[in-house]
Amino acid sequence: MKNIKSEKVPKEMQPVFEAVVELTDSFCKKYLNEEYAWLSRQAAAALCRKRPSPMLRGKLNAWACGIVYALGFVNFLFDKNQTPYMKAEDLCAAFGVSKSNGAAKSKEVRDAINIRMQMDPDWCLPGKMDDNPLAWYITVKGMMVDARDAPREIQEIAFQKGLIPYIPADKQKVEK
Repeated sequence: MKNIKSEKVPKEMQPVFEAVVELTDSFCKKYLNEEYAWLSRQAAAALCRKRPSPMLRGKLNAWACGIVYALGFVNFLFDKNQTPYMKAEDLCAAFGVSKSNGAAKSKEVRDAINIRMQMDPDWCLPGKMDDNPLAWYITVKGMMVDARDAPREIQEIAFQKGLIPYIPADKQKVEK
């Protein structure tokens, strides 16, 4: 929740951003979903904003692969029990990248944009956020609590501090 998602990039990185996003959008539309496309755009923009941007070196299809691969790692894309599901080697092949190069680029992406672990709340698909315990556990007076079970005033403070993605009762009202 610390990352504020944005597609803003420096002017000099705009062509690189657009080229990578064209690749990730096309891939996600064909094989995954709009949530992966959206998150891939956010990750590409974050990489373009790095000074210097790592995307200035290497092939753009490898960066596009690395971005989707990194987000797939966070969101269990490679787990047969998840939807969507895809094998890592098939993802890499679709971008024209070897599996070893795709995995290496994924690691570079994860390091550059601070993806710490699977289920990282900052890079979790919006549709999986409700089921992501890492997005909801906060410390209140030294005790770990699930913010969804906390009183509303605590939820509001946690939300204002960027510790939780939204106030659960507010989302339920919108969904009804």
